[in-house]
Amino acid sequence: MSISQPHDLLPVPTGSLQIPAIAPAADGDGAIRFSLIIPTFKESKNIPKIVDQLTSLLDPVLPNAYELIVVDDNSPDGTWEVAQSLTPQYPQLRVMRRIEERGLSTAVIRGWQAARGDVLGVIDADLQHPTELLLKLWGEIARGGDMAVASRHVEGGGVSDWSLIRRILSRGAQTLGLIILPEVIGRVSDPMSGYFMVRRQCIAGRTMSPVGYKILIEVLARGRVPWIGEVGYVFQERQEGESKVTWKQYVDYLRHLIRLRFSLGPIARFFRFGLVGFSGVFVDMAVFYLLHDPSMLGWRLTRSAAISGEVAIINNFLWNDVWTFGDISSRQKGKRQRFKRLLKFNIICLTGLVLNVTIVNILFNIFHVNEYAAKLIAIAIVTVWNFWLNFKLSWRVTEVKE
Repeated sequence: MSISQPHDLLPVPTGSLQIPAIAPAADGDGAIRFSLIIPTFKESKNIPKIVDQLTSLLDPVLPNAYELIVVDDNSPDGTWEVAQSLTPQYPQLRVMRRIEERGLSTAVIRGWQAARGDVLGVIDADLQHPTELLLKLWGEIARGGDMAVASRHVEGGGVSDWSLIRRILSRGAQTLGLIILPEVIGRVSDPMSGYFMVRRQCIAGRTMSPVGYKILIEVLARGRVPWIGEVGYVFQERQEGESKVTWKQYVDYLRHLIRLRFSLGPIARFFRFGLVGFSGVFVDMAVFYLLHDPSMLGWRLTRSAAISGEVAIINNFLWNDVWTFGDISSRQKGKRQRFKRLLKFNIICLTGLVLNVTIVNILFNIFHVNEYAAKLIAIAIVTVWNFWLNFKLSWRVTEVKE
């Protein structure tokens, strides 16, 4: 590719925010080992400085084996144009201009989707992240690390001229994260860092769903990152441009924590299973009313309870299969596998249904409890049975097609 003219803009990836396992092929014979994303919005004054500093650092260490990707959110100050004008001088520089999407986190992921390196990184464009630290982070990766994070909270780290209020807000946000999402936030000393690198294999194939600026939390939560190295740095004050930190960023951070809490691990499955079960209550009660109420079909109590319960079981299976246990179901594709899951789910729930009907009859016929109240009590008791055995048995992965 000629470097006498600016490189063409990179096309913006579309669709889900998922990093491909195999990187796009690089031009020429050399392989790209490291891709560093620089997300920007109104950073036209800082871009020439940071690109010059980064290339000066990386050229001796990774000659022709790295790339810098500026992902600009259509800045009104023409940041993307300034970056593109630099490409003749810096052949490792590539530029992406986003028009329809906004946000730092998604900008980083879109850049990673277009990246050609086996190691993916991110750095702010405002020069608050010291560029010279990049080689220490790369050193952690070279030693075998899966991720290297620049941290303000380890030896050699800190902040320059932050006010007391800003320090309290930063530490308070981290403490809140430890309460809501300890298994993620507790893995690093500075989960709010926006300066890190990670091996592609750790996040490939994982669909990201970030909110706000804190992309590191999303990567730690969704990825598979066994070994993390941390390097201390002092967070600098902005030299040019305006700060992007607002109260909205703290609100987005809280929303992100809550979203992750309800999408990760057994607690999340229990929450989703509970919501599905709750929908089944309405299905069960509605069908029970249609079958048993004298103004409707007027069927006998036992038959009505049995049929309404079976309809609710099928409803619950379908929702659980695509939502609660969708990650497992996707590995057990095909009608045969789905039928096996339905059969196991049904056997467990039908056993619970027998218990359900027994409880309804005991409460109604012996203790004279209202039939609808008796039905609700029976559902509540049987829910524990259904959740535990289905969690352990119905969605076990025993056959996986390659």
